[in-house]
Amino acid sequence: MAHQNRSIRFKLYSLLSLPIVTLIALWTLATGHTVGDAFELMRSHTLIEQVSTPATNLATQIQIERQLSAVFVSSDAPDAGKLADARVRTDDAIKLFRQRTGSMEGQSAETPEVSAAAAVVLTQTSKLGEVRRAVTARAVSRVEAVAAYNTVVDSLFRLSDVLVTVPEIRLYQQAGGLQRIAQARDVLSREDALISGAALKETLPAEDHEALEDLIPNRRLLLDQGLSVLDRELRAPFDTLLSSDDYRRLTDAEAYVTDKAALPDNDTFAWRALADSLGATFDRLVADRTRLLNTRTDSAGTSVVTQIVVTGGVGLLAILLAVALSARLGRGLATELALLRSAALELANGRLPRLVGKLKEGDMVDVDTEAPPLTVSGNTQEIQDVGDAFSTVQRTAVEAAVGQAELRRGISHVFRNLARRNQSLLHRQLTQLDQMQRKTTVPDALEDLFRLDHLTTRMRRQAEGLIILSGANAGRSWRRPVPFMDVIRGAVAEVEDYTRVTVLPMPDAALLGATVADVIHLLAELVENATIFSPPNTKVTIRGELVGRGFAIEIEDRGLGLTTEERDDVNRRLSLPPEFDLAVSDRLGLFVVGQLAARHDVKVSLQRSPYGGTTAVVLIPDTVISAWEPLAELTAEVTE
Repeated sequence: MAHQNRSIRFKLYSLLSLPIVTLIALWTLATGHTVGDAFELMRSHTLIEQVSTPATNLATQIQIERQLSAVFVSSDAPDAGKLADARVRTDDAIKLFRQRTGSMEGQSAETPEVSAAAAVVLTQTSKLGEVRRAVTARAVSRVEAVAAYNTVVDSLFRLSDVLVTVPEIRLYQQAGGLQRIAQARDVLSREDALISGAALKETLPAEDHEALEDLIPNRRLLLDQGLSVLDRELRAPFDTLLSSDDYRRLTDAEAYVTDKAALPDNDTFAWRALADSLGATFDRLVADRTRLLNTRTDSAGTSVVTQIVVTGGVGLLAILLAVALSARLGRGLATELALLRSAALELANGRLPRLVGKLKEGDMVDVDTEAPPLTVSGNTQEIQDVGDAFSTVQRTAVEAAVGQAELRRGISHVFRNLARRNQSLLHRQLTQLDQMQRKTTVPDALEDLFRLDHLTTRMRRQAEGLIILSGANAGRSWRRPVPFMDVIRGAVAEVEDYTRVTVLPMPDAALLGATVADVIHLLAELVENATIFSPPNTKVTIRGELVGRGFAIEIEDRGLGLTTEERDDVNRRLSLPPEFDLAVSDRLGLFVVGQLAARHDVKVSLQRSPYGGTTAVVLIPDTVISAWEPLAELTAEVTE
């Protein structure tokens, strides 16, 4: 596919738009990143309100029901009413959780991860009915009952992990730390369920001891992990709690259970009161620190929005200024280049062609008048320099054209003078030969005189050709119309191999006298070409007839002919004769034919002959044709 040229305005704007597009891309990237952070912060806030709060409430109710269920399956006289109330509160929490998660469908805060985690929670809660029936029937052990409830709580913690979407890394770490502390609090609740249930039997079965050996280290690990990422403000109340006497007694009791594989001494350690107190304190501190972290998140969101407004506004303003400045510079430069282009096109397509036309017509040209400097408005130095260079090129071209025209006029003048002199001498020689032919009666001498006369006639045609090349008239003229038969015979008489030419009968029509000399010369050139470019044993046939637009003459040879490309080239030169070029000397005859044809509006074309040669068709317009007058004679008046 060919390369498509573009305008300078397009290229300038493309060049200027590249940094602008880059700037816009960077601004869009930065703004998009900031907007994404703001969106994540808002989504995190929405998730906390919509999902995290009911999920935390559900986890709390599950923990309570788990502890009561462990006590129920361990007690000889269980309190069914208290457990039933706990189950009702759990069902209410499940209902609220389902409503909140269901209302999020289609909202921007909803993600596939959140939806999948919430669906897992609802799936696990749907299995509570089977667990409850087993607990009511005491068909499960204490450890099995606690493990069944642990599955629901674990799914809630996995959901909480997914809900932590704060983009700011420090806030994300703080939220993760509180999540680990909340999990440690749940592990404490699991310990309480097992120990409280075992206390009713006043013994710690091996199954319970194994479970506690896993839970107690896990609780401490989760607590350490959570506290390690909290900053001083968030961690301070937890440090106070961990240094309290109650927490020390809790760790002592856990150590006693794991080391002794037995329950703590009820006389020195009230486990239930201690577990409830510390559990409530952990719940309160986690909730309080979570609210503080949410406040920080809101502040971060406000800061991000402010950052969007400031940086985005400043960036947008910078882009608009860059676009305006680039457009102004590009428009100014494009305008200057467009003016320079218009001036150059006017020079190339208007001024120089008009000047060349004047020179061809022989008019005198003033270089200063015809080649004024190009006027290019603008303040770009390089464009001014190009304009000055165009002015210099213009003046040089005009001076060269004027010089060439003067040279051609001089050469034409020399040609014309030499040809006129030769023409005059040849005319006098023809007159003397005519007189000698009249006086001579010796056949051999008369034949020699005829040959010399024919040679002189051909020499006269060559001299007339030089005159025609110089742009002047041949010099011969007729006062009255001449029959076409005489015109064609006169042309044949100027050809060397005239004996090979056959002229067929012509209709009664004549050619105006002012055109006769040029038409004879034109036909003679074509007939001579036909004889030269055909075998010497073949004939050249000339026929003529009146047609709708004039008189048509066909000159047919039986030579080798021309190729299609050569014939098209010759026809183009004959229809639009070029300016004479001294370097093209092998086709002077065709150039003379073209000049004479253009002078009298004669149409000349070459066609392929049926015999393989070439047929030259000459169409003479009816404007130079008249009726034949029998008294017309082929008599020329030569003017010197």
